[in-house]
Amino acid sequence: MESANLYKPSFKGEQWTERDLRYLEPFFSNPQGLISVVSNLPPELTGALCSRASRAKGSLLRVFLDEYVYPILEGEDRQLAEELEEVVSFFAKKGFKNILGNQRAQAFYAKWLSQYGDDSIAQMTGTHSVFWGVSQVAMKYLEDRRIGLEPIEKSTRYVNFGQKIDGKYLYYTPTPDLERMGLLSEYTSCMDSLFDAYVNLLPKFLGWLKENFDDKEPILEKKAFDTLRGLLPMATLGQVAFRGNAQAFEYLLNRLAKHPLGEFRWIGETLKNELDKEIPSLFLRINDSASGFYQEELAKRATRVRDISPFSDLSNGENIDSGTEPLVRLVEYDAYAEDRIIAGILYPESHKTWENVFSWVKMMSPLEKKDVIAAYIGERNARWQKIGRAFENSYMRFEIEMNIGAYRDLHRHRMMTQDRQRFSAHHGYDVPQELINSGFSNEFIEALERIKPLFKKLEAIDPDCAQYVVPLAYRIRFHQYQNVRQFFWETELRTISQGHPDYRSIEHKKYDLAKKAFPLISEFILADLKDYKVARRGTEEQIAAKEQNLIEKLREKQ
Repeated sequence: MESANLYKPSFKGEQWTERDLRYLEPFFSNPQGLISVVSNLPPELTGALCSRASRAKGSLLRVFLDEYVYPILEGEDRQLAEELEEVVSFFAKKGFKNILGNQRAQAFYAKWLSQYGDDSIAQMTGTHSVFWGVSQVAMKYLEDRRIGLEPIEKSTRYVNFGQKIDGKYLYYTPTPDLERMGLLSEYTSCMDSLFDAYVNLLPKFLGWLKENFDDKEPILEKKAFDTLRGLLPMATLGQVAFRGNAQAFEYLLNRLAKHPLGEFRWIGETLKNELDKEIPSLFLRINDSASGFYQEELAKRATRVRDISPFSDLSNGENIDSGTEPLVRLVEYDAYAEDRIIAGILYPESHKTWENVFSWVKMMSPLEKKDVIAAYIGERNARWQKIGRAFENSYMRFEIEMNIGAYRDLHRHRMMTQDRQRFSAHHGYDVPQELINSGFSNEFIEALERIKPLFKKLEAIDPDCAQYVVPLAYRIRFHQYQNVRQFFWETELRTISQGHPDYRSIEHKKYDLAKKAFPLISEFILADLKDYKVARRGTEEQIAAKEQNLIEKLREKQ
C-alpha cells in the first residue's frame, strides 16, 4: 500500500505571518497544516470557535485570530492586551503539561489503558480537532463514527464554494489512483466543469430570486447557495470540527489506518500525529500487533462481503434501481409499538413483571391507551422539551432515497442505526423546482449528466474512488432503524420552517407513513407540515434582538 503522504491534498490552506503563528502555536497543534488539535483554550471559547465551522468562509484558525485575538490586541483596553500577551508567552515557553507533572498522568494511562485495557478511562479524556481541506466522502466517513465524536461541518447552504485558491477550485484529487487508471486529466476536467457551472449560475439565479422574492439579499444569497449546491461533487473540500473522547478517536484511527482510500489513510496518520502532541498516552495501543491485526480485519471486511455477495457484480450499472423521485418506505415496524411504549410508561410505576404489564396494556381500550400517553407527555409544547425514555421501547425501519445534499443533514442524527450504499450515479438526481421555474434547469442538468461517463469508468475499476465525482444532487439510498423517541426528535427538528425543503419533504413522508402505522402516538408529534417558499429564520433584526436578550441574561447572572 502506497505511503499515505502521497494522498495529502494539494490544497495549502491559510498562509500565516510570523505574528499570526505567535498567537496560533500555543493553541493549535499544527497551524501550518490542515489538521490541528485545539488546546489551552477555555471550553466556551473552544466550543464557540468550532461551532463556526458551518459558516466560516476560511479556516477556523483565521476566525480565532480575527475575532478573538486581534480585537483584544488592537483594542483600547491595554491591560487586557497585556494580559493576553502574558498568557501567550506562558504557553509558548512552559504550558500546563510540564508544570502539573504530566508524566505521572501519562504513566497512569500507559498502565491502565494500554497495558490492562481499561477502555472506560479513555472516555474521561478527550479534545477538539479541526479538519480544513477534506473531501465530502471523507467527511461523511469521519462522521459515521457516531458515538463519542461530535461534528460540526462547513455548510453547503450558507457558504459560497465557487471561490478559487491559487487558481484552483477546492476539490480533492486522488492523484496516484487516477494516474494509475489513466483518468487524471478527465477527472480534473470533469470536476472543473461542475464548479464552472456552479459559478456561472450563481449570479443569474440570484438575480431571478431578487426579482421574485422580497426577502433581504443575504437571505436570497443563501437560498442561491442552497439551491445550486447540487452541482458540488463529493470531492469538494470542506471544514469540519470534532469534539471527541479518546476512546472514540482511537476507534476512528483504527478504521482509517488501512482504508482502501489513500485520503483516509493520510487523515488517519496526520490526526494521530496531532493527537499525540496533546494526549499521547491515550493512543499507545494503535501501533501494537493486536491493533495492526484489527486494522487489517476492518479493511478486509468489505472485500470479504463483496466476494460472497450475490449483488456485487453491478459496477456496470445494470439491474440497479433508478427512481424518478425521492422515495421513503416504512419497510419494517412493530405492530405492538404503541402497546410496548405504554407498557414502558406504566412499568416504573408498578412492581409487576414486564410480561404482566404488557399483557394488561394489550387489554386496554384505545381511549385508555391514549389517556396514558397524554398523561406521560403532559403539556409539552416545544421540540426541545424531549419526550421520555418509554418511547425507546419500539423501533421502525425506513428506507430512503434522497439527494446527497439533504442526506448530509439527516446523517447527523447519530442516536440510531443508519447505513448507506456508496455515493453513486445509479439512483438519478433531483432538480430544484426553483431552477425549473427560473429557466436555468438545462444548465444544471447538463453539468450533472457530464459526470456519468467518468463515474462508470471509475466504478468499474475502483468503486470507492468513484464516489468523489458524484455531485450532491444525485440520490443516495440508505436506511434508518430508529426508536420512536428518536423519530419524534428528528421529525420535529427537520420539519421546522427554516429547514431545507428537500429534507422537510422526506420528513413529511416519514410522518405520513408513521401516522398510519401509529395513530395514537403520531398525534403527539409537533411536526410543522406547512410549506415555505424560502426557509425562514426571522429577520436580521429579530435574530439580533434575541441574541442581545440572551447576552443581557448572561450579564445578569454574572
